[in-house]
Amino acid sequence: MAKILLVEDNELNRDMLSRRLIRRGFDVVIAIDGGQGVDMATSESPNLILLDMSLPVINGWNVAQKLKADVNTNSIPIIALTAHAMGGDREKALEAGCDEYETKPVEFAPRTSLESAKEVSGISWKPTIHHIDVPQVNASYSRQNTCTLRTSRVR
Repeated sequence: MAKILLVEDNELNRDMLSRRLIRRGFDVVIAIDGGQGVDMATSESPNLILLDMSLPVINGWNVAQKLKADVNTNSIPIIALTAHAMGGDREKALEAGCDEYETKPVEFAPRTSLESAKEVSGISWKPTIHHIDVPQVNASYSRQNTCTLRTSRVR
C-alpha cells in the first residue's frame, strides 16, 4: 500500500487533506511541523511527501533541502504545498528539492496534487485508516459541497 507523509501544521488543512487522501486509497501519516516531518520521513519511509512550505520549527524549504541531502530520504518524491502563490515560489520549491509544486486549496481534479502524486511516485490506490493523535474533527457536508466542522481534542 502506498504511504504518503503529509507535513502540515494547519489543523483544518491537515484533516481535510488526509481524509480526502484516505478516501482515495492512500495510507496517510501526519507530521505537524518541519522537524517532525524530517524525522518521520526517515522512520516511516513514505512513497511520497506532501510538504507545506510555511511550517513551524523548520520551514518547508529547509525540510526539502534536508531530505534531498540525506541518502536515506533523497529518493522520496516531494510535492510542495503552499497558500502563497507568489511569483518565483514554484522555482524556489524546485530548487529546494521538491519534485512538484501545488497551491492550496488542493483540488482533486485532473492535473493537480493527486494526479502529480500518482505520476511522481507511481503509487496505487487502496484505502486504509490510521489512528493519529491529532484533534478530532466532525464534518457534515451539504448538497452544495459546503462543510461544517466541529473540533474537539482527543487524548
